[in-house]
Amino acid sequence: MTTALLAALAGLGTGLSLIVAIGAQNAFVLRQGIRRQHVAAVVAICALSDAVLISAGIGGVGSVLRAWPSAITAIGLLGGAFLVSYGLLAARRAVRPQAALTAADGGGGSLRTAVLTCLAMTWLNPHVYLDTLLLLGSVANGYGHSRWGFGAGAVTGSVVWFTGLGFGARLLERPFSRPGSWRALDAAIACTMITLGVLMAVRA
Repeated sequence: MTTALLAALAGLGTGLSLIVAIGAQNAFVLRQGIRRQHVAAVVAICALSDAVLISAGIGGVGSVLRAWPSAITAIGLLGGAFLVSYGLLAARRAVRPQAALTAADGGGGSLRTAVLTCLAMTWLNPHVYLDTLLLLGSVANGYGHSRWGFGAGAVTGSVVWFTGLGFGARLLERPFSRPGSWRALDAAIACTMITLGVLMAVRA
């Protein structure tokens, strides 16, 4: 097994270990997938954003970010406010059953709204920069000439995860054909978003 392949496998495992976790971005992708709304666009934004950030981290942008910690603080405050706002909207849907959509109802959110929300979920989350620019970038550069192989593995992990989450969520269509299931999901999303938003703002 070549060094490049080992680096790629290490990147795949490291990338997946950071991505596969309950968070704002994954919760949003899951909800869009269950509703079958603009899934391809959402998955593409998440995967491409990770690819850009991971590449930038390997290219050395992470060192610039370390020298400008106020940027992370500003992102944390903005991201915290956004997540709390989105969480409150989810809480509103949870307490108003008539506002919930069934899985079979693909209408509702526009492509523009989905794209902007996904971009905000991704680029206003300081943990994204810490995981990709700093952590993955630092680990990748430890592989020397094979660092781009590590990066390719990490990007592949991101593509596999978001594609599976977004398009695989439709398997939950039957359970979410009941309004009560949507209320439970929105309640869980509300708790997750508000908690993450508050913690993000406090840590910033």
